[in-house]
Amino acid sequence: MSHRMGIFVVLAIAMALQVPVTVAQKPPAPAPPSSPSAPPSRPATPLPSSSERSQPREDLVMFLQGRVATNDGAPVPNDVLVERVCNNRVRQEVYASPHGDFSMQLGSRAGSFPEASGEPTSPYGVASKDGVMGISRRELMNCELRASASGFHSVVIGLVDVGSFGSIDVGVIVVRRSTKIKGMTLSAIPYKAPKEARRAYEKGLQAERKGKLADAHKYFETAVEIYPSSASAWFQLGTVLQKENHKEAARKAYTQATTIDTRFLPPYLSLASMAYQTGNWTEVLDLTGHILDLDPLNHAAVTSYIVDLDPLNYADAYFYNAVANYKLDKIEDAEKSGLKAEHLDLRTHFPHVHLLLAEVFARKNNYALAIAEIQTYLALAPHAKDADQAREQLAELEKLNGSVSTSEKPDQR
Repeated sequence: MSHRMGIFVVLAIAMALQVPVTVAQKPPAPAPPSSPSAPPSRPATPLPSSSERSQPREDLVMFLQGRVATNDGAPVPNDVLVERVCNNRVRQEVYASPHGDFSMQLGSRAGSFPEASGEPTSPYGVASKDGVMGISRRELMNCELRASASGFHSVVIGLVDVGSFGSIDVGVIVVRRSTKIKGMTLSAIPYKAPKEARRAYEKGLQAERKGKLADAHKYFETAVEIYPSSASAWFQLGTVLQKENHKEAARKAYTQATTIDTRFLPPYLSLASMAYQTGNWTEVLDLTGHILDLDPLNHAAVTSYIVDLDPLNYADAYFYNAVANYKLDKIEDAEKSGLKAEHLDLRTHFPHVHLLLAEVFARKNNYALAIAEIQTYLALAPHAKDADQAREQLAELEKLNGSVSTSEKPDQR
């Protein structure tokens, strides 16, 4: 085993034992700026140019403020992200408040993306001698603001003329509720079921929300006894059984749900999670492959809301798929799915995806990217159980990267 391969053995084992958040977990209430949807691809922030360092104070913009509102006056979604996009790249994200208000500090590292393009301008802006941060109007001319929320489309606000130094009110970013795509609804609650089955199903949901698992178990069993063709009821029964630690019974319930409706994806993800925990990588690959084949986000023509995909976090599926591919030595596929998981995991349920990508990049001798991924992991999980191991791997990678850089320098004679 080569030196660069050996440094990841312990890391891979630690990563495989870390089980991320599973399907149907609802997002938290709006919080401070979320982690970016794409990771830093360079470990260091480029220094501002001399022109930026001398940027006049009056030409700097420090804050962008505004609010998000729906076109029909309905409450805004509770997970709205406002994104600053410059040259078609997301550079900064902040959460809107429950009322839709937002404030974005420019030139701050919080909620920002390090420059990955090698362009001379810094996305953070510059600090003046008195420590004031900001971004010049010239930089903002290539930027726009948009809102991002599941099931909604956003109007885009250009920042061509946002004024000068200080706090700029950009107004209202309007979002429109997307329409459901005909034929793409995936197994909604079975309203065709008999009345008694529907009542039992709804009582089961209520009991589960209240943490009364024994009652929920009973109600869902009643629902599937009365109407055994309900994929949703079988899935909910499996969820309760899994919470009660009846793993084999849960597996059977999930499997029954998949046999009833192959387009109802939550039970596939639950089965993939169980296979992930046991290290059955072939099964993980099969199950996640089915999910990703039906992932509408993979189809460029699909731009509308798909009602039953809200509880399904596709970052889960891509993460499991990436790990399974890596374990089965399908490195290119692992990288592809890992990058997709990294992009979709806005709330960082899967910080270990950065360790996985670090392994992939190291195997490809791209030590700079591997270093950046581990740095991102340590920034997201500085107190994780394997943080010290990650720091050791980071030091080894930096040595390897230094050796490569030295060997590539021309002979200075």
